[in-house]
Amino acid sequence: MGLLGSLAVLSLICFSLLPDFKAQSASRSPARALDALLQDYAFRAFVRPKTGIPYDGTVPSNLTGIKVAAIRLRSGSLRKRGVPMYKEFRIPSGVIDKPYVERLVLVYQNLGNWTQRYYPLDGYTYLSSVLGLLAYSASNLSATNLPELDIIASGDPISIAFPDVKSVPDGSIPKCVWFDLDGSVNFSNVLSGNMCETMQQGHFSIVVESIAPAPAPAFPVSPPGVPPNVAPPPPSGKKKKPNSKIWIIVGSVLGGLLLVALLSLFILWVQKYKQRKRMRQMEKAADVGEALHMTAVGNTKAPAAMVTRTQPILENEYVP
Repeated sequence: MGLLGSLAVLSLICFSLLPDFKAQSASRSPARALDALLQDYAFRAFVRPKTGIPYDGTVPSNLTGIKVAAIRLRSGSLRKRGVPMYKEFRIPSGVIDKPYVERLVLVYQNLGNWTQRYYPLDGYTYLSSVLGLLAYSASNLSATNLPELDIIASGDPISIAFPDVKSVPDGSIPKCVWFDLDGSVNFSNVLSGNMCETMQQGHFSIVVESIAPAPAPAFPVSPPGVPPNVAPPPPSGKKKKPNSKIWIIVGSVLGGLLLVALLSLFILWVQKYKQRKRMRQMEKAADVGEALHMTAVGNTKAPAAMVTRTQPILENEYVP
């Protein structure tokens, strides 16, 4: 394996130490995890199901207060006739499902006193529980963690009539809120009779903007001889940022990559240095050449060849 290959392997090893941010961001939110759990318990209500009849499910004891139900329908029947009354939902004709399935299940949710926990909404106060309507394929009624189907009202909208709505505070205007499956929040006007409308599935409720608390009064002027109130000093300890560990890991990985790069450059420099040194030795040997042998001629020394390649021949030796 060459130097570049080793560097690539080391880089992959370093990057493998990074936390899987994508997996964390794509992990299910508590609300989406609750949808998967309630789908399972709603499907358990189908013992000997009949098409078009809703069945109430039973949730575990740790979710007491949440209500679920399920109704199995034919896609063609849903599109042609709709469902006149399914709990608080009125589903008109013209509702289609994507992708198309022959039979589907509409799961009903009423989160009750768990509304604020799974759907917190800053700046707003809930006047009713969050109601949910989600569609699933009915091809396997014992399946869990099923993906939702997309149901869209192509004609009249789906209406939701909310019961037991709290009274609206003076000066507040109630709003319909819709949480889609991607986590987006959408607001619309409340219709007469505490009714909201939607063209798609999701979770719904009625809310009002929270009334901001009155500003704190200024410090009163202290009478003579009484020291004024002194605000408590700010806390000395600095709050540690929640993502400090992530930056420490990122910094460590980047530092490791920089060290690998410097080490690679040093190895390349050493190889180049050895090559240049070898070239200088070869050039020096070529310049010096082979030394001539010295021989004594009288009182002096002169260079002399060790071997004579061609012996001298008199010309008359070839005369016939």
